[in-house]
Amino acid sequence: MSDTERSNRAVYWGTGRRKKAIARVRLVPGEGKVVINGKAGDLYLQFNPTYIAGVKAPLETLGLENEYDVLVNAHGGGVTGQADAIKLGVARALCELAPENRKPLKVEGYMTRDPRCKERKKYGLKKARKAPQYSKR
Repeated sequence: MSDTERSNRAVYWGTGRRKKAIARVRLVPGEGKVVINGKAGDLYLQFNPTYIAGVKAPLETLGLENEYDVLVNAHGGGVTGQADAIKLGVARALCELAPENRKPLKVEGYMTRDPRCKERKKYGLKKARKAPQYSKR
């Protein structure tokens, strides 16, 4: 593929975050492959059907699962956080593709950023809320 062909291809970007995980997602016209950090999507997501289905769910909602390749650069957090970050990134990229995609994705809950993250440790405690063992005598 020449440089002019590569520049003419439509690429749609979306960023997803969950806990400490960040995923930069590119949607490129293709045949439905998922590539995460240079590895096949199922291999990277440890062949877990829940994670794999979650990543592809926004595309399946719109019926585009075989029309776009999903190329992801993910870092931080664990596999669960990264899978959810990728799902949000794919949904945001699909909104960039066509603004009318936003409503069905929002109804399914794919446009919601999960705000939960690890609570900070407080002084005098062993963890965020775990207190040292109490001794009466």
